[in-house]
Amino acid sequence: MVSPLDNPAWTSLTGPHAGFAERRGRVLRYPEDVSPFFALPDDPTERDWRDLAELAGPGAFVVLAATPARPPSGWTVLDETPGVQLVDDGVAAAPEPEAVRLGLADVPEMLDLVERTKPGPFRKRTVELGTYLGIRRGGALVAMAGERLRPPGYTEISAVCTDPAFRGSGLATRLVLAVAAGIRERGETPMMHAAASNTSAIRLYLSLGFRLRWRPDFIAVRVPG
Repeated sequence: MVSPLDNPAWTSLTGPHAGFAERRGRVLRYPEDVSPFFALPDDPTERDWRDLAELAGPGAFVVLAATPARPPSGWTVLDETPGVQLVDDGVAAAPEPEAVRLGLADVPEMLDLVERTKPGPFRKRTVELGTYLGIRRGGALVAMAGERLRPPGYTEISAVCTDPAFRGSGLATRLVLAVAAGIRERGETPMMHAAASNTSAIRLYLSLGFRLRWRPDFIAVRVPG
C-alpha cells in the first residue's frame, strides 16, 4: 500500500475509526447499524477470506469499498460497481452560515431524505462517523452532507443529497464546501467517492477543485453457505 487511500475502509478501521471496528484476524467491519462496509488487508490470503466468512456469517451479504480484492472460488459476486476516488486539489472550502449540525435526533429525517434521494449507504448510526451538516426549509431537512471513511490524514465527504424539490439551487455545493472546511480545520484532506456512472456529480466535484485520483471498484459478494 502506497497511500492510505489505496484501501480506505481498512485504513479507517485500523486508524481513526478503530473504535468502531469488529475484527476477526486481519478482517474488519463496521457495526451493521453504522455502515455496511467490511475491509480486507491489501494482500488477502485464503485465511483472510475464511475469517471474513466467519465474521459475516453463512450466506451474508458483504460490501467491500474501494478495493482491488476479488473473492475466491465459491463466493458469489452480486454486484460490481466501478467508482472514482476524488481528492482535494484546491477546493474553495468555506463555512456555510445556513448549515446546521445534525445529530442522533435528526436521524429519522436523515434516513427519510436518503431513502428519497439514494446517495449511497446510510444507517441509523452512520451519523456517528463524523460531522453531518444540513440545510432546512420551513423546518424540514432538504439537503445534507457529512463525513464517512477516515483514512489517516483524510476524511471522506459522503451522503451528499438534496430533496428533489430543491435541486438546482446550489445546496449540495454549499454543504460539500462547508464539510470540506471542517475537515481542513483538523489538518486533514477532504476526499470523496462516487459511482463512475454518476457523471453529473463527478463534473460538479471536479469543478469545485477535486481531482480524480484513481478508479476503484465497489463490490458486493455473498458468503458461501
